[in-house]
Amino acid sequence: MTAKEGKYSMEYLKSTLATYSKRKSFKYGLPFILFVIGGSFGLREWTQIRYQFSKVKGITKEEAEKMGLHRQREVTLEKSYEEIQKLDIDNWENKRGPRPWESNEEQTK
Repeated sequence: MTAKEGKYSMEYLKSTLATYSKRKSFKYGLPFILFVIGGSFGLREWTQIRYQFSKVKGITKEEAEKMGLHRQREVTLEKSYEEIQKLDIDNWENKRGPRPWESNEEQTK
């Protein structure tokens, strides 16, 4: 390929690009398609990083018991009913919480 042939091919490329750049499908459609396809690959990478570096770990039995989670205790409907029967639901006092415009000191009176 000589320099003259290279010059003609560059001119041809420039003229072809100029004609395509005047078309609306090339001007607006091509960037949109590139954005959608690129976004798909970008989102895939972001989600992969998210799950790859997440710190998911289990807890030990002792930690669960400290938090109040007891797996060995069997809960049945009858046991729950007996616990509810022990509660005194007839004698109670209505305690109003503070309003947004009131301070907590007014409620302690």
